[in-house]
Amino acid sequence: MSRDTVLELTEITKRFGDLLANDAISLSLKQGELLALLGENGAGKTTLMNILFGHYTADSGTVKVFGSELPPGRPRMAIEAGVGMVHQHFTLAGNLSVLDNIMIGTEGLGQWRSGRRAARNKLMVLADRFGLGVDPEALVSELSVGEKQRVEILKALFRDARILILDEPTAVLTQIEAARLFETLNAMTEDGLSVIFISHKLAEVMTASNRVVILRAGAVVAERNTADTDRAELAELMVGRRVTRPVREDQQPGDNVLDLANVDVVENGRKQLDDVSLTVRAGEILGIIGVSGNGQSSLGRLTSGLVGASSGQMTYDGTTTDRFTPRQLVANATGRIPEDRNTEGAVGEMSLWENAVLERIGDKRFSRHGIVDRNGCRAFTADLIERFDVRGAGPQTPTRQLSGGNMQKMILGRNLASVPKLVIANQPTRGLDEGAIAAVHGELLAARKAGAAIVLISEDLDEVVALADRIQAIFKGRLSAPIAADDADPQRIGLMMAGIWEGDHAA
Repeated sequence: MSRDTVLELTEITKRFGDLLANDAISLSLKQGELLALLGENGAGKTTLMNILFGHYTADSGTVKVFGSELPPGRPRMAIEAGVGMVHQHFTLAGNLSVLDNIMIGTEGLGQWRSGRRAARNKLMVLADRFGLGVDPEALVSELSVGEKQRVEILKALFRDARILILDEPTAVLTQIEAARLFETLNAMTEDGLSVIFISHKLAEVMTASNRVVILRAGAVVAERNTADTDRAELAELMVGRRVTRPVREDQQPGDNVLDLANVDVVENGRKQLDDVSLTVRAGEILGIIGVSGNGQSSLGRLTSGLVGASSGQMTYDGTTTDRFTPRQLVANATGRIPEDRNTEGAVGEMSLWENAVLERIGDKRFSRHGIVDRNGCRAFTADLIERFDVRGAGPQTPTRQLSGGNMQKMILGRNLASVPKLVIANQPTRGLDEGAIAAVHGELLAARKAGAAIVLISEDLDEVVALADRIQAIFKGRLSAPIAADDADPQRIGLMMAGIWEGDHAA
């Protein structure tokens, strides 16, 4: 197979105000190559790929695809040149079928007859060729996250993409789905497709890529053939220092802070949580581990006050009810880190300082007699930015301009800046780089040491084992009995995640 260069980016520079997002970046891609673009949150990875695809216009520099220069700021020209892009946050219409989503934009207004049958046949050929099985008539809203990922990839391939860009492709996938995705990508590159995937996950970079380009602070700092490097070197190149994750220390937990007793939750007519019981104590982290889609989202909404129990009881700090409102929880020093930072964690059009104080605007630090103290809010946010290393932002920065990881650090910071009584941390490190993960783990352990009770809901087995004092598995809306983290081994937890615990099957 030819190894000709199919893509060249030369001296790409892009500024957003005072922020230098891309600093004279040059890189190339060969046919059949799987290139990893690695870097911290806010390193400029997504900006660079958006320039390649035409969403942004570079201040200077050129993009060549198959030897021809692409006109800047024109995504349609990139698509016609054979470039396809799958964004981190899917751009699919949930009320339409898979086939309708894939056909959007492929037929002109003057076309008197739809080519739906031919499109369906082409889709099925592509799905079979690359092992991306989908039902063309299924509603996108009814698909799993992994299936939506397949649809996005097929949408690019349907438009005859020969270069595929994937922005954080595994950010919302389970480990099993991620492994399947990279198996598919390897088959695609063997067939001649060229792939760039943006990532900060060192394990998948080492497993999947042929070559790695590392960005830091908007510039290329290194390039490595994957076979000639290791995770430790990549982590140091990415962050600029040696990264070590903090270690949980033994400590005696205090009194019960949150109890759930035989709780059911019904949402949209379906039982999402079934006879769930748990207890978390002061100075303790309770880890909830499970494969995506087994009720974690409902558990997070329940404990954050967004839904109530259909039956059973919740007791928080001595008060028993079937539902606590978000206002009550926030007033009672509860930190809530939601699963979806974009739709539940922040308002993108509001500034960083507005989001930082939004839930606690009545606090005397931020307002007096109903009048907002803007200087106090901005000072609090400036401290938060420094402590939690929110990159490329000031108090006045619109939150939508932050990278996903930096937005997550802002949300974490506003909840942990003052020691909370209870923390509901739902996927707290999803989308974060190695350095940021270490920092988040350190902050959670510091809150634990200060006496906070923490419910850690995560799909990352290593994270749960490293941080939690006790672990419960969630399967089809049911929770296992807790086990001590020190007694946990991967095989036992794997069985628990499959619904097998104490010799019984949970299903």
